[in-house]
Amino acid sequence: MNLRAARRAVTLGAALAICVLRYWLARASGPLTLERRALWLQSASKLVLWSVGVRYKVEGQAPERGLVVANHLSYLDIAILSAVMPCFFVAKAEIDQWPFFGRAARTGGTLFINRSSLASAEKVAALIAERLELQVPVLVFPEGTSSDGTSVLRFHSRLFEPAIQAGAPVTAVAVRYVLANGSDERDICWFGDDAFLPHLWKTLGAEPFVAEVSFGEPQVYPHRRVAAEQTRAEIAAKRNGDLVTQ
Repeated sequence: MNLRAARRAVTLGAALAICVLRYWLARASGPLTLERRALWLQSASKLVLWSVGVRYKVEGQAPERGLVVANHLSYLDIAILSAVMPCFFVAKAEIDQWPFFGRAARTGGTLFINRSSLASAEKVAALIAERLELQVPVLVFPEGTSSDGTSVLRFHSRLFEPAIQAGAPVTAVAVRYVLANGSDERDICWFGDDAFLPHLWKTLGAEPFVAEVSFGEPQVYPHRRVAAEQTRAEIAAKRNGDLVTQ
């Protein structure tokens, strides 16, 4: 048995129990608005990352509103980006069925999309438009899936449209994992046909690593395809460069 993974699994279980307790305490103190749900998810994400020994460093300024777009490497991206800033995620519909984590995501205000369904995409786009009026950003992964990190996949532009129509700022953010022992980032990435629980166990047992998060400047774009192309290029450039972390 991997003793590091076992210790972290126990600590993670305790952290998840505390997250549940904090949720019920928040409910008891008043209505859980969308903004309060995002703050709860941020608090929960910070605790979860601490419990499993994942550190993160940030470059640039996290936005307070608008649309945020990121590359996608792992389920860890969600916890890391939520810990960095309160936000509403748009995630694939399958995550809604995950034990605990799916319920936690929904509780935190996540919108779930079936990417093979036009009706689902249109419904989520309308909900994004509503969320863009709030002082909490909406975060999407325009690649549509996670990758092994060797390149930034093509960005799908459909979910940029609500921001284009609203004239809302779009901010690009690059995520990168740096392993202390010099191993390849691919060892942390969750992609392809990897099952969730075996990969989670592998991650819990991994050598220490740091997530580096780099924000660009918010931009207002004239067209969704322009936004998709330029934010993808910006993220790829950030991932290929050396981050100056805070």
